Amino acid sequence: MAPIWPIWPISPISPLEKMKCEISKIFALDKKPKRGLLAAEWAMVAYMALTLLLIFFTYTKLHNPESMLWGRLRIAVITLALWAVYRLWPCRLMRFARVAVQMALLSWWYPDTYEFNRMFPNLDHIFAGWEQQLFGCQPAMLFCKALPGPVFSELMDLGYAAYFPMILIVTVFFFLWRYKEFNRAAFIITASFFIYYVIYIALPVAGPQYYYKAIGMEAVERGEFADVGDYFANNSEALESPGWKQGLFYQMVADAHEAGERPTAAFPSSHVGISTILLLLLWRAKARRLLLFLLPFYALLCLSTVYIYAHYAIDVLAGWASALVLFVALGSPYKSPRQSPHRGGGLR
Repeated sequence: MAPIWPIWPISPISPLEKMKCEISKIFALDKKPKRGLLAAEWAMVAYMALTLLLIFFTYTKLHNPESMLWGRLRIAVITLALWAVYRLWPCRLMRFARVAVQMALLSWWYPDTYEFNRMFPNLDHIFAGWEQQLFGCQPAMLFCKALPGPVFSELMDLGYAAYFPMILIVTVFFFLWRYKEFNRAAFIITASFFIYYVIYIALPVAGPQYYYKAIGMEAVERGEFADVGDYFANNSEALESPGWKQGLFYQMVADAHEAGERPTAAFPSSHVGISTILLLLLWRAKARRLLLFLLPFYALLCLSTVYIYAHYAIDVLAGWASALVLFVALGSPYKSPRQSPHRGGGLR
């Protein structure tokens, strides 16, 4: 006997209904709310504890210890307040807010590394010397001279300016389309930042834009790299960024440097390292379309770090190597959630 099929048509879900369903998930209460801190928040707490110990042992040598302590207190209060709100309203949106705030506060933690490493003798002469031995020149000095045109200049500044948008795009992607992996991805990104910050405290390398300015471009051309000692403890003058000064992206990068840049954080390049980790996260999540979309910006970013004097070429190499190590080390405690063939929607 032939099977009996329903004679009425089955109407598919409309795009509007599908959108309402997705929005409702964001505001719906978590079935298993996280009672304690999120992994990304624990990464911040670990870094805060480490730097509080450093402040305790170096208090008399620091330039602004009181403001550093008050800043940490404010961050602790913000973190606890968001945790309390989440406990009252444990939904996905509040979980995202907790992660987003920690990522936004990374811009506060970054210049804080300068307050520590300015206590130690600068090491740029060593790294510039290694650069000279490895390449036989200073790529940062020659790259911008070889391609000075406005089009290439704007492409370089576009790549550099794409750094924070890339972090935002990948974080939002995991929240909306790979929610089961969101906590893991947020932890890897945030913990990687803090590990780079620990390295920057221990390795006071300012980068070409500061070091070249300190010793003079004539000395750089001669391959003479003087030890400047504690020069950067009280000096933060930098070379003007090369390129087309009327360009939109040039102005964006110049304004960002003027607002928050310090003579610190050159080795390894966290721009290269973090952006590499972002692409590795997308590769692991099999988000091929988004990976291919961000790939050109990633390539421009890696090139731009040298082009605009932000990093030595060896900083880029170290950024690639450190990204692989951090991705494996920080991701290993997490088990990969099983994905169904149709999971993830249209951004795969």
